[in-house]
Amino acid sequence: MTTEHPKPKILIVDDDQFLLDMYSIKFTERNFEVATASDGEQALDKIQNGLLADIYLIDVLMPKLDGFQLIAALKDKKLIDGGAVIILSNLGQQEDITKGLSLGIDGYIVKATATPSEVVNKVSDIVSNRRPKHHD
Repeated sequence: MTTEHPKPKILIVDDDQFLLDMYSIKFTERNFEVATASDGEQALDKIQNGLLADIYLIDVLMPKLDGFQLIAALKDKKLIDGGAVIILSNLGQQEDITKGLSLGIDGYIVKATATPSEVVNKVSDIVSNRRPKHHD
């Protein structure tokens, strides 16, 4: 008898609707439950209203609230308890990666260097290699 594992839930935050749709399809094909937001403000609203995900895949360059601001707000308000936070951005400079890492993210993927299928694989690798974060 096998016990069925629940689908991991991912929230993809990106202001590019084409990429949002494409990544939604790719993650759904790989047995993820997908939620999306088209900017940081919408993502913050959804999370504050009870959306919990196992993985938060966040773009940096977005209107209203950029990815760095969103991650800082989520960490500050303790809204992502235990979820993996991964930046998916075209910003590939070391200073951007360092800034992301300083916010306590679990991974940083540069869009230009990865196909959508590779992004799904990298996200899966990051999540499977991270240590669970439990808060007392």
